Amino acid sequence: MKIKIKDKVYEVEIYELGEEKVKIIVNGKEFIFGETVEEREKISAAPLTIPKRSFTKKEIKAPIAGTISKIFIKEGEFVKKDQKILILSSMKMENEIVSDFEGKVKEILVKENQNVKEEETLIVLT
Repeated sequence: MKIKIKDKVYEVEIYELGEEKVKIIVNGKEFIFGETVEEREKISAAPLTIPKRSFTKKEIKAPIAGTISKIFIKEGEFVKKDQKILILSSMKMENEIVSDFEGKVKEILVKENQNVKEEETLIVLT
């Protein structure tokens, strides 16, 4: 379900996990309510495994849901921080999306006239 609070829309899912325990997912982040202290301590005592990932990966994500109107860059091109990379139209407004990073465009995951969700990855830089 979607919930709107002060012009911000949240995607919320609620699951019953058993007696007095509920899992709530808000915009992809998971929260569990009703756990006892003993249950939390068991989880925190478990060994931590860190997934392998590249810490040099730079992703540019959609700040809001909308439609890609224009893309100004190409794969393989070098972009500078604060360079305009695309136009994202939302609610009859055109929003200039600029790069938060400097780097080479590894992947463009969207195309013009494509609808995107908030926080969806649009561009990957290296």
